[in-house]
Amino acid sequence: MSASSDHTPYVADPPRRVPTADELRARIPGWGSDLDLADRPSVPKLSRSAGAATGAHWELPPRQPGADARERSVEHAHVTPVFGTAQPLQGLAGLVKRYAYRRFSEGRLAHWMLLVVGDRIDVVTHRVTDALRGRPDRVVHETGVRAELVGHPVSSRLGSSRRDWRHGLLDPLVANWGWLAAVGGVVLVVRRIARARRAR
Repeated sequence: MSASSDHTPYVADPPRRVPTADELRARIPGWGSDLDLADRPSVPKLSRSAGAATGAHWELPPRQPGADARERSVEHAHVTPVFGTAQPLQGLAGLVKRYAYRRFSEGRLAHWMLLVVGDRIDVVTHRVTDALRGRPDRVVHETGVRAELVGHPVSSRLGSSRRDWRHGLLDPLVANWGWLAAVGGVVLVVRRIARARRAR
């Protein structure tokens, strides 16, 4: 007989013996330190209001209208009674996010990756629409490059105990990779058009 046969089979919810308070107190230092009411700083306040009607209850409050159109994870039967409506989902990003909520559980990586992809699509969409409206992003100002030039960037990093100065070298690339990719795409298109005209 193998050694594994000596073990009891696995069950999802095996019965177990709950340790007594004395056993837990002997095994875990400080366990049950708040069991004695005399050791609780909040007891005087609680004792004054003990038995008073607080009006608290566990019934759900009236639901906010529009819950059927809101996104919710598949784990939940309904959305919370109160929810935000300031940023409704729109466009292609909204389709991606709704699919993530409708198809995948919050425990699945695909759920969160689709939400990230939806956020990136939303950023690109807003940047394009803002540029078409004549209000493009101020890339140089928003990345803080100009502030670095006038704020003693070298001495403030090398002359102190800061440890994040190396990260500052990558910040312009991390913050502007989308713009750099767009500029690179434009350069490639222009070069192909120029080559096509030369071939004629």
